[in-house]
Amino acid sequence: MKFYLDTAEVFVPDNEPVEKALSRTTHLCFAAHQDDIEIMAAQPIIECFQQKDKWFTGVVVTDGRGSPRNSLYENYTDDEMRLVRFKEQRKAAIVGEFAAQVMLDIPSKIIKDVSRNEPVDDILKVLRATKPKYVYTHNLADKHDTHVGVALRLITALRMLDPSERPERVVGCEVWRALDWMIDPDKVLMNVSDHENLQAALLGVFDSQIVGGKRYDLASMGRRRANATYFESHGVDATTGLSYAMDMTPLMNDAKKDPAEFTQEFIHRFAQDVKERIGRMS
Repeated sequence: MKFYLDTAEVFVPDNEPVEKALSRTTHLCFAAHQDDIEIMAAQPIIECFQQKDKWFTGVVVTDGRGSPRNSLYENYTDDEMRLVRFKEQRKAAIVGEFAAQVMLDIPSKIIKDVSRNEPVDDILKVLRATKPKYVYTHNLADKHDTHVGVALRLITALRMLDPSERPERVVGCEVWRALDWMIDPDKVLMNVSDHENLQAALLGVFDSQIVGGKRYDLASMGRRRANATYFESHGVDATTGLSYAMDMTPLMNDAKKDPAEFTQEFIHRFAQDVKERIGRMS
């Protein structure tokens, strides 16, 4: 495939030809940054791990140059950080036994510019090469501009597919805003009770972020455990790890749906739930 930037790459951990590696994909994740995949898409990674008929492919859209840094990485230039983060993402793909890891290497400023078509074109190429059954990305209530930008560019690309080419489901996952606030019927529940060792390893390879000052490994595993315990107030824990997502499939299938209004509907149902509960108890 010819991407927008010549520096984009497709890494295949088991050295299969790129076309074959991508075409076997069943679960596909589009993330803004290196390590976002491992934070938000642990469930599909686990589901596909060591399976012959299920394969996970990750796509990192941006170049990772602007990440915060400290300690060992404090004096690294943006170009040096890009190389480190690419290397870490390849390690994660090996640990998780991904079908492939795509890195589009696009600067964040281009992702956030709705007038630029290059990100949509690249995303569309990946979708057509993989033809996944399930797609994962950032949720639209995320508080990181680049994350929301990636999700919106993905929605645009998905709408450009013929209905017969589209995945069965598109979900937006937790990274820079948890989704525990959503009412329970709206939550897509992703059980991440199994392979805690694998989950920790996937998060742990991103040394530049952890040593660099952000304990995403502890925070992500803690959020999953907290979700599992606090999901049900009147019953024992059914899982030891739980991640939440919002179902964004309707946005793919209805081009007239406005993403902002669609996301506001989740917030409105949450507000109504709070109002009604207070009313019952008053």
